[in-house]
Amino acid sequence: MPTDGDILTPTERRVTLAGLMIVFLLSALDQTIVSTAMPRIATQLHGLSLYAWVTTAYLLSSTVMVPIYGKLSDLYGRKPVLITGVVIFTLGSALCGLSGQFGGDAASGGGMVQLIAFRGLQGLGGGALMISAFSIIADIFPPRERGRFAGLFGAVFGLASIFGPLLGGFFTQIGTAHLGPLSLDGWRLIFYINLPLSLLSLFMIIVKMPPLNRRVPGSIDWLGAALILVTFIPFLLALSWGGRDYGWGSPRIVGLLALSAGGLAGFIAAEARARHPILPLGLFRNPTFTRANFALLIVSVAFMGVVSFLPLYMQLGLGASPSASGLAMLPLMLGLILASTVSGQIVTRTGVFKPVLLGGVVVLLVGVVLLLQTRTGTPMWDVSWRVFIMGLGLGPTQSLFNVAIQNSVEPHEIGVVTASSQFFRQIGSTMGVAIFGTLLTTGLAGARGPGGRGLTLAELEGLAAARTAAAGAATQDPTVQIVLSSAMHGLFAAGLVIVLMALALTLTIPAARLRGRGPQAPEPEG
Repeated sequence: MPTDGDILTPTERRVTLAGLMIVFLLSALDQTIVSTAMPRIATQLHGLSLYAWVTTAYLLSSTVMVPIYGKLSDLYGRKPVLITGVVIFTLGSALCGLSGQFGGDAASGGGMVQLIAFRGLQGLGGGALMISAFSIIADIFPPRERGRFAGLFGAVFGLASIFGPLLGGFFTQIGTAHLGPLSLDGWRLIFYINLPLSLLSLFMIIVKMPPLNRRVPGSIDWLGAALILVTFIPFLLALSWGGRDYGWGSPRIVGLLALSAGGLAGFIAAEARARHPILPLGLFRNPTFTRANFALLIVSVAFMGVVSFLPLYMQLGLGASPSASGLAMLPLMLGLILASTVSGQIVTRTGVFKPVLLGGVVVLLVGVVLLLQTRTGTPMWDVSWRVFIMGLGLGPTQSLFNVAIQNSVEPHEIGVVTASSQFFRQIGSTMGVAIFGTLLTTGLAGARGPGGRGLTLAELEGLAAARTAAAGAATQDPTVQIVLSSAMHGLFAAGLVIVLMALALTLTIPAARLRGRGPQAPEPEG
């Protein structure tokens, strides 16, 4: 049976790729631009107590929808699912920009509640963006060519990670702009910037993109979809709340985890009997699918766990200003862009992925070891080259696990396995922030901070916010530096162990050659 890539002309493939790049940029930029502005948004909307929920709402809704969108794209085609996702995402972005304008008591955090609800809506659409982009790439390019384009998409994510925080900071610093009788808070532009990009992507998709009519016969597994929600919404909530808002042994967290475990048992039982399961359990008998997905999950745990708290460490542990800590993180993304692009080219030329993937995990391991060598007083330039090494290691992992998984299955399974890869990545990222946040909280509680007592993570975040408000001019307490540096070294050590686990699992992934264009069968894995 001919593939979409065989049917499309070179011009149609280029136009499709351009449209997907815009969609991917839209998704990646939204994940990086909001964090910089959150202190200002939470203050203006009187919702500091709901601060974390703005991120959690988007993460919950986008993550649980990924496997559902993957199955829907197999059944009804990539293009309708992609259009639906962009439309919902655009509506959510517009409403996020209007948060606080729909009435409600501002002093009670009504505007923040609106923002949380609209971020959830935005996430419902955002879950379709990346999964659709990677699935369409898999449809129109053979596995051997996907490495190059996967590397290109990794570079786009890196660019978004660089420019997203910068744009977020710029729009936030605008304050309130006055245009005659109209006034506009600068932070609202963070969401409104999505609108022209969304409209451009919709034009490219609807008018320029070919139909992409590949479909798989079947029906929607509604029970499986419902059980995914029952399994992972409580699980993600428990990870987000545990150790920060509630103790891990509290009835609320234990109850959520029990509900999640029950949902997972029900999901496995339902999928085993479903005629057209949303996630065929037989895929887990594929060693590449299983091992690559779990290795990706573990790498994501280490990546997000370490990177999420690095700015806090730089500002309060190493005494850097907020702007200096932001600049010190740029080499990480530059390394990621460089390594992602180069690794994609190497894989396309050689047709093998495992040596490049293993090399990336080893370099990531070296980067974490180098971070362990930092101490209070380490200058930012000395930190920057260390995180650059981390970025070089992360680059290949951002795309090649997915390439390996897609290469190991039949074309009609592309949507499901691509969704699973993104799903494992997002679950791992959530676990990383939760696990490392708990480790950091435990390390801080066991240390003796100002006044002879332990610090809390919330107190540290408050200190960081105060330094940001003072443009880095606030006096740095040397006791806080020592306490945080000690706790962060515990995180780096944990990251080292987790990356070692990822390396061990990556070693077990079967080494296979990537298929080229043509009707040949998958080459055997060995």
